[in-house]
Amino acid sequence: MVNFGEKLRELRTSFGMTQSELASRLRVTKSVVSYYELHERTPSPDVLIKLADIFHVSTDYLLGIEQRKVVDVSGLSEADIKLILMTVEALREKNRINE
Repeated sequence: MVNFGEKLRELRTSFGMTQSELASRLRVTKSVVSYYELHERTPSPDVLIKLADIFHVSTDYLLGIEQRKVVDVSGLSEADIKLILMTVEALREKNRINE
């Protein structure tokens, strides 16, 4: 099971963000982000909500309660959402074939 710190590091790097950039967005120091990633400190509920918003995931996902990643499609048209869903299904099918 992936711990919070590992999940945070994975999300941050997948967004191409440095610890300093994330710290700036959270209004904390770089060392605080480092502590989170090293699992030496736990974020407050307010920071956890900010992280979920920054990375477009649920707080449950960040905490490892939910394993599914949620994609925020707000602001997209119905046609855009349909295209995303079709792409996701095509990728699932490709992965099933390759298993």
